[in-house]
Amino acid sequence: MIRLFLKEHAAYMVFQVVLVAFIMMLYWLDGFRNMDTAVYSVVISVLLTGAFLGARYIKRHRHYKRITETPAVMEHMLQKEGRSPEQIQVDLYLQKLYKVYQHEAQALYASQNRHLQFMNQWVHQMKTPISVIQLLLQNPGELDKGSVAEEIERLKASLDTVLMNARLDTFEQDMQIEQVNLHALATEIISENKRLFISKRVYPAVDVDEKYTAATDRKWMKFVLGQLITNAVKYTFEENKKVHISAACREGQIQLSVRDEGIGIPATDLARVTKAFFTGENGRKTAESTGMGLYIAKEVCGKLGHELTIDSAVDQGTTVSILFANQETGIQEEKNAISEN
Repeated sequence: MIRLFLKEHAAYMVFQVVLVAFIMMLYWLDGFRNMDTAVYSVVISVLLTGAFLGARYIKRHRHYKRITETPAVMEHMLQKEGRSPEQIQVDLYLQKLYKVYQHEAQALYASQNRHLQFMNQWVHQMKTPISVIQLLLQNPGELDKGSVAEEIERLKASLDTVLMNARLDTFEQDMQIEQVNLHALATEIISENKRLFISKRVYPAVDVDEKYTAATDRKWMKFVLGQLITNAVKYTFEENKKVHISAACREGQIQLSVRDEGIGIPATDLARVTKAFFTGENGRKTAESTGMGLYIAKEVCGKLGHELTIDSAVDQGTTVSILFANQETGIQEEKNAISEN
């Protein structure tokens, strides 16, 4: 502690020595030659400086002891032992720094726990399609390629969800904003999921004008829209129902909606369906539910600056809408068409 104190005040002590030497030299050049008075002045300066430094060391002793000891726990930094204004401010700074550390540590722990829980749940669910494929291969009859392809598509979709969940932490590095045609995007996703539509006997109905485009990340938005469409099909248990994909201009903004005619979401679950791992009442009706699809979709939309909203009623269906704010492309064309008519 003494060594630290001396290092901190070394410049001050050097300044005092230079100041006294300068004053003595000034007196000497002015004709003052009394050595006794000079020695007395030097001794008095040393004593006063020593008394000042001693009092300062006593006042800062607890502070030096605190910062030179090895802390046992992080809460050690919350101790308030400062006396001077500087020490008090340092204590306040350390408390704020500790809160920042706690927030970052909790966020990191939550992220790691989310990844671990999701991976454990995903590995468990992958047993089902793998078991089905094994049973199909063991069947002595002709291999049902359609069923195998369906299970492979299920595996592929689950793998995509895992990859997207892992990339959320590095979203900014993987983002590429471009103008995306919403009609082409919806058509592409429906084509990729045609086996799902056929197996569930649910039909897509696309009402998206080809002039609508949105500034977004195509890859991420393809995943989000694909997740919304597969959810709409998955929770439509009755046959010959439709999944409506539409787009419209709402107060100068483009809104893309996916509406199904399925079982709907209970009002008690509606506010929590975008939480991680929340499956709710509907999730218990299907073994494929992970509770991560809508969570990732909500996170992606938030990072891209889009607003995702969900409206639903039991036995009447669910509508999930994505609002692309400040999208001028396509909107101006619609205004021009209206004015020409």
